[in-house]
Amino acid sequence: MFANKKLLITGGTGSFGNAVVEKFLKEDIDEIRIFSRDEKKQDDMRKQINRDNVKFFLGDVRDKTSIDRAMKGVDFVFHAAALKQVPSCEFFPLEAVKTNILGAENVINSAFENEIEKIILLSTDKAVYPINAMGLSKAMMEKLMVSKARVTKGSNTKICATRYGNVMASRGSVIPLFSDQILSGKPITITDPNMTRFLMSLEESVDLVMHAFSNMDYGDIFVQKSPSSTIYDLALALMKIFEKEVELKIIGIRHGEKIYETLLGSEERLNAEEQDKYFKVPMDERDLNYDKFFDKGNVNNDSLEDYNSHNTIRLNVDEVVELLLKLPYIQEKLDD
Repeated sequence: MFANKKLLITGGTGSFGNAVVEKFLKEDIDEIRIFSRDEKKQDDMRKQINRDNVKFFLGDVRDKTSIDRAMKGVDFVFHAAALKQVPSCEFFPLEAVKTNILGAENVINSAFENEIEKIILLSTDKAVYPINAMGLSKAMMEKLMVSKARVTKGSNTKICATRYGNVMASRGSVIPLFSDQILSGKPITITDPNMTRFLMSLEESVDLVMHAFSNMDYGDIFVQKSPSSTIYDLALALMKIFEKEVELKIIGIRHGEKIYETLLGSEERLNAEEQDKYFKVPMDERDLNYDKFFDKGNVNNDSLEDYNSHNTIRLNVDEVVELLLKLPYIQEKLDD
């Protein structure tokens, strides 16, 4: 699939980038290009990998010139560069616009100008019914993707997106926070005990992208069916794993947070196709000819329920423990 191909990963020094590079290096691949703006992370990753076919490009998705330079001669693009922290984007929303919307537009346009074969954009559950700046910016990124796919359908460049919930133990996520609090004997700071979140491993996020790569059509959005847990049960599971009890401190919901996250809106679910452990949301191919809408609508209204972390499979504490013990991060903590 990737033999003798060149790949570009924007935001390639992040959690996803490191995981997907590890997978790609097992393939007979010609070249992997890591594009990011953090020279320290690039230097760390370069020393760790130490492979001639992994090239590093310093740049910012906000600067199309730097993207164009990295895009030359590339076959496939995985766009992971983004501002992902909800509080950061909430207090500096224009920065989210510049990176997650305008930056994505730069990557998309550069990919089509360079006749890339396939481009996959990474999105988030927060893009569905968004209430915070990060989710709004990612929702707009998805709209840009679909808009581009709609007018370029049939071209040599295919574009799609993947959407998933919180990746367990990724940088800045709640599992490392809770783990550090437990191991240092500090109280676990819980926003709301009833808050639920999808549970997805880093490997599963890579598998979702690989599934999208193999099954994509113009403008598709791919979603993985994932289990969930309450934040309270997650905290109990981590205390059970580390065999240490600490105080649970309820601090309340932070800026821009939801009680539960949604991976598929009810409107999307009407048209979504089930593919084993995934959903595929096909592109909406309607155009601005509004006269059509008076004559024909969507009669498929059997189900209007969205797919969210409250109504998916809910894991109990023991099941969460079993899932967490599979994470390399947790095993490393236990070995320390």
